[in-house]
Amino acid sequence: MAAPDEPRDDAESTENVPSDAPDEVKADAAAADGSHEHFDSARLGDDIEDHPRKDAPDPKEAAEPDDVIHQPEDVEPDSSGEMPGKTQRVDAEGEEAPMDAEPTQKKRAALVYNPTKVEPDALRARVAELAAEADWAEPLFYETTVDDLGDDATRAALEEEVDAVLVAGGDGTVRAVAEALTSTGVPLTIVPSGTGNLLARNLNLPLTDTDAMIRATFEGDIHPIDTGIARIRRADGEIEEHGFSVMAGMGLDAAMIQNTRDDLKKQVGWVAYIDGAARSLVNAKPFRVMYQLNGHRLHSAKVHSVLFANCGALQGGVALIPDASIADGRLDVAVLQPTGVLGWLGVWRSIVWDNSVLRRFRAGRRVLERRKDSSVRYLRGTGIELATAPAQPIELDGDEFGEATRIYTRIVAGGLSVALPKGHDVSSL
Repeated sequence: MAAPDEPRDDAESTENVPSDAPDEVKADAAAADGSHEHFDSARLGDDIEDHPRKDAPDPKEAAEPDDVIHQPEDVEPDSSGEMPGKTQRVDAEGEEAPMDAEPTQKKRAALVYNPTKVEPDALRARVAELAAEADWAEPLFYETTVDDLGDDATRAALEEEVDAVLVAGGDGTVRAVAEALTSTGVPLTIVPSGTGNLLARNLNLPLTDTDAMIRATFEGDIHPIDTGIARIRRADGEIEEHGFSVMAGMGLDAAMIQNTRDDLKKQVGWVAYIDGAARSLVNAKPFRVMYQLNGHRLHSAKVHSVLFANCGALQGGVALIPDASIADGRLDVAVLQPTGVLGWLGVWRSIVWDNSVLRRFRAGRRVLERRKDSSVRYLRGTGIELATAPAQPIELDGDEFGEATRIYTRIVAGGLSVALPKGHDVSSL
């Protein structure tokens, strides 16, 4: 792994920023041009407690009627096609239920699920059945909607003082629920669903044994893992904060996700990202960034993408960052700096061949020690701040999150408790 303070100062000057841009964004542009002073003046990573995440609505208030009469065409349907609204709780039969649950003296779990990724009736019934076997109260059930990916539903469940939360859905649903549970101490059970399951794969969970994961809620082992926080500044100066469980990124990887067709993802799953990559590479251009790892000096670089990883494995057994650990309290960063076609071949070789094949063998590791290749540079620390201009696309756990001129990512060590099957091997985490 390259030393954290090795620079690659081959960047060209940034594009002009509109004259009416907010001062913070102008400072980001100046920082991207190489100004240490402007980089420091517009930092997002200082005084973490003084920069709370973007205000989230109270889930119960969000679920209340707004006394406004809408025409049918004025209301966008939610992911279930039946239940518009911010936060939606249902009963065991799937019928709408009040947000305030009946109190109980027993332990109680909540299930947050994406109804388009699972068989809702069967899943609710099985969770309720296994909860009863464990002498827990009837679970609370929450469906995600287009307005609530699961974070508001999870906060609603926390207000009911649940003892555990199960999540079933795609990587976006898992990310949102994990974000809401970070630093609460309430354990999360991941019921693998959909095609990605990136966090479940990095935890080596059984992807096809639903019962094993549901039972882990009531009788499994609880294990702390790290989780990531990304604070971002938009081109209009607005600051937001979101969580990520696996990986965040700025640049080409986010553009690839934006260019991936939803219909193709539904048909072939993660392989559809190859189509998105092909669409993105046609117009891919490097952009200039200034970046600084916590406790290290400022660097300038021209990059195609920067990835911020809590854990390093992708689908298909590809090890994007082979040394990344989900329980080491450290953030791993991959800076992609290919130059021309040969540079892209170097990126492919580093990620697909070197990381996923050669590193498994002693002889292969010796080869890598002698090789010098700057197409992909690896960094490690507790957090990193990056500024650029104009704004670049970003992604969190495989979901597009618009564009930003600055991003600060950090790790919350042991911030998320996860439920694992009894005796699950955690030695490789």
